[in-house]
Amino acid sequence: MSVFPALPAKKDKTMILLYLSVIFVVTAGIVFPLLFVLLSPSLKDFVKVFTSDVWLSAMRNTVLECVCSTSLSVLVGYLFAYAVIKADIPFKKIFGFIPVLHLMTPPFVGGLSFILLFGRQGFFTHTLLGLDISLYGFQGLLIAQTLCFFPIAYLICAQVLKRVPPSLEQAARAMGASKARIALTVTLPLCANGIISAALFIAVSVLSDFGNPMIVAGRFRVLAVEVYTQLTGWINAGTSCVLGLVLVLPSVVLFILQNVMSRKQLEKLATVGSKSSPLPEKKSSPVTRILLFIFCLFISLLILAQFLSILAGSFQKIWGVNPKFTLDHFKMMGKFTRELTNSIGFAFIAAVFSTLIASLSVFFVSRTNMPLKKYLDSCVQIPAAVPGSLFGLALSLTAARLHIHASGFMIVLAMTVAFMPFSYRIISTVFSQIKTTLDDGARSLGAGKMQVFTTVLAPLGAGGIFSSFIYDFVRGVGTISSVIFLVSFKTPLASIKILNLAEQGEWGKAAALATILTTLTFALLFTGKIITRRQVSQSGPF
Repeated sequence: MSVFPALPAKKDKTMILLYLSVIFVVTAGIVFPLLFVLLSPSLKDFVKVFTSDVWLSAMRNTVLECVCSTSLSVLVGYLFAYAVIKADIPFKKIFGFIPVLHLMTPPFVGGLSFILLFGRQGFFTHTLLGLDISLYGFQGLLIAQTLCFFPIAYLICAQVLKRVPPSLEQAARAMGASKARIALTVTLPLCANGIISAALFIAVSVLSDFGNPMIVAGRFRVLAVEVYTQLTGWINAGTSCVLGLVLVLPSVVLFILQNVMSRKQLEKLATVGSKSSPLPEKKSSPVTRILLFIFCLFISLLILAQFLSILAGSFQKIWGVNPKFTLDHFKMMGKFTRELTNSIGFAFIAAVFSTLIASLSVFFVSRTNMPLKKYLDSCVQIPAAVPGSLFGLALSLTAARLHIHASGFMIVLAMTVAFMPFSYRIISTVFSQIKTTLDDGARSLGAGKMQVFTTVLAPLGAGGIFSSFIYDFVRGVGTISSVIFLVSFKTPLASIKILNLAEQGEWGKAAALATILTTLTFALLFTGKIITRRQVSQSGPF
């Protein structure tokens, strides 16, 4: 006999209805569109792609881009993290904040600012050095993606370096090892799993990157852009689907490996950093500290230059040609009111649904015995392994085949499922910290399972849930790859408009619109951080 009272039928029906609704949403919004893409191309399309020198070259370019950008991003991220965490360089708190600041910027900032800084009329290449060169192509894409993705490596490596116990380094030093040898033979091996995990995560992000290759790559073709170009420029859906499927295979493999490495990293940290007593760190040599300080200063100045270039570009008549101060670009922003309104409105609605579905999914998977839990757990995380351009293509083709002409609905759906895996992970972590004895206590008082969710889990996890909402909202405002297939004349978005203006050479207008959207993003982040702190302080410890 159960120790808990029987659930009223109404409560059972409510939970079952919500569960079936979540299963339906993830199946119809994630699984079905991807299956549609898988079944859309013909054998002729596959033969065409794999026998064409153009597409084989694009595949090789994509591999080269992924390997080089990932390697350089991880190298820069690890050195930056080592300098801040282990080398005790001056202004390390400021340096530690720079990558986090850059990580929260809309994705179009990197590509646009690269052109303003390193293009033919760029500030560094033309104004300062007087060069008439172009960094469009592989070299430009490598620089842009390294600056874009190294903050991810920094955050992961910083957490790993913080957990390396000083006792092991002290032991090596007691045996006569130099600081450099300790860094290479003790610290680096202990961080190996974290570095590999960061590399795998960045590799998936590089493969999915759309904004940087679209603006910077020029004639250097990569698959993420070609998926879009073949459908919109040549109306070749079959080729676009095949290219997307080629792109998704390594992404899925890398995603699975990344999850495996993350679990191993957690186990290793739990073993290595168990009960070691903190010991004082020996400072690096002055030469090492100076070199690492210069390195961090250089990277930080490049990142700050990106923000300043967009801000300056929005106030200049013609960037690189006529630097005269003007407000004309901002005066014309009234024409883009609909783009800004749509971006904010769609992102807000998508963030609400994404957070809600992720919260319910975590609850059903971790706190109930509902059937198909593994199916739900897998489906919710699929978008994290699927490049945004392929997912946008999948939704676009599905909408065309089903004659769905509500582009606003499809954009909201794309944003909702694109960021759902991140919400799912955040909320999973939060709910895992809430003891199940609280669930049992509520159930013993007669509460149904859905009441446990609404009165126990949701209030105690309010801080994490709200953080998830803010993340989804901010990323949705600036998203490009997953929605570029879905925008229409009636539903334009600010991020896509910035991309179009940049392609047309309207740098001033693009910079002004980017400045407004970036300012709005940081204002929302700041507001969300304040509200999150209040929510956490009110909910108290779990």
